[in-house]
Amino acid sequence: MEETNSKTSWSQKEKDGLKEKYGCEILVERANDEHLQSNKFPTDSYIIEYQVNNETFFDLTRGTQVTLFDMYYDKFKKELKSIKYGKGNIKPALWNYQKPKEKKKRR
Repeated sequence: MEETNSKTSWSQKEKDGLKEKYGCEILVERANDEHLQSNKFPTDSYIIEYQVNNETFFDLTRGTQVTLFDMYYDKFKKELKSIKYGKGNIKPALWNYQKPKEKKKRR
């Protein structure tokens, strides 16, 4: 396992490649209770529990259970403890939705 600092378990390079390699996305790394209980995330979000140096952490992620398992097992091996459904209630298609910019009208 790679060395990690106290603020992150994933390097920026790893995070940048997750969507391409696994089709997964980390919404909140090392989430606190407020994040984990929030309903302001998509309905397809999952809570991942894992350990680093005997300290337990939770990530809020998106993906399928199978790909999330693969992603976290590849990184943490037996330190992956659980994958649970998140509490989000936003439709996945509307997550981070931005209203299209208005087109300029031609005269």
